[in-house]
Amino acid sequence: MRTAVKRRLIADVPVGVLLSGGLDSSLIVGLLAEAGQRDLNTYSVGFARVGEEKGDEFSYSDLIADHFDTRHHRIFVENAGLLDSLAATVGAMSEPMVSHDAIGFFLLSQEVAKTIKVVQSGQGADEVFAGYHWYPKMMTAAAQSDPVGAYAAAFFDRDHNETAALVTSPQLERDFSREFVAAHFAAAGAPEAVDKALRLDTTIMLVDDPVKRVDNMTMAWGLEARVPFLDHELVELAARIPARHKVAEGGKHVLKEAARRVIPVAVIDRPKGYFPVPALKYIRGEVLDFVRDILHQPAAQKRGIFNRDYLAQLLQDPEAHITPLRGSKLWQVALLEYWLQRHNIQ
Repeated sequence: MRTAVKRRLIADVPVGVLLSGGLDSSLIVGLLAEAGQRDLNTYSVGFARVGEEKGDEFSYSDLIADHFDTRHHRIFVENAGLLDSLAATVGAMSEPMVSHDAIGFFLLSQEVAKTIKVVQSGQGADEVFAGYHWYPKMMTAAAQSDPVGAYAAAFFDRDHNETAALVTSPQLERDFSREFVAAHFAAAGAPEAVDKALRLDTTIMLVDDPVKRVDNMTMAWGLEARVPFLDHELVELAARIPARHKVAEGGKHVLKEAARRVIPVAVIDRPKGYFPVPALKYIRGEVLDFVRDILHQPAAQKRGIFNRDYLAQLLQDPEAHITPLRGSKLWQVALLEYWLQRHNIQ
């Protein structure tokens, strides 16, 4: 990790850090401080609360910023600002990206790019060091006997029957998602169920989702994001570590134990967080009006991708339709339709 972070300091301009307050970005800050970086610029973004759900993790990012005496920048986004920026965010997407944090990275990058042009970011640690909640589930005997079924149950946001009910396509008589996973799991080189999941996530999901998402959102503002957790030597080392040492204690055990030498334990032993944008999870008020308008546009009606009865259920009570991975089913369908509209795809 020390080597990976130092390699990504080579630049003609200062290098900052996108600091979420989680283990991964906090460790990067700690290692940069350990390497002698002073006046390090760190950046965090937060969103307005919806109901009981907070939209920021400033308490943790502040803790790290104070501990290492960084030049910390907080960016707070009210819901009105969120709506104002959605068109530009979706316009910057090379493909539909339903994760709530796309808007977070877009708005964060907009502010960061005003003062700095290169940052380090913590993407990849969860996939490389087994931080997600489904990896422990892949260690069970049941998962070993049916790894595809275990992975689908823990990771898929919808089962095939629900997808077929949502999308108006006769091609969905086949469960392409499950077939995709089965084909990858069948390849040689990963005999254990958890290793099959880790290989799929690091070679497919990581590349096509979080890394692509952050790259799109940062480059929209001319900001270069570097990812030390994807240093090839670090990834090769992690792949040689037996999965039980990574999955232990809720995940990322090896990384957490190493991090205790560098950063405060309050950040290491905290509950796992994520990039919360409550207004896109609990869709209400102006955001619901915005989503309803997208799905009722003539282009959406003509396209007819989604079953109208299913959409009516989502629109009637969006908060009753949250996915297992804590996303909004309504936002997912609206994002796909909005992306097609923004990019003039017929």
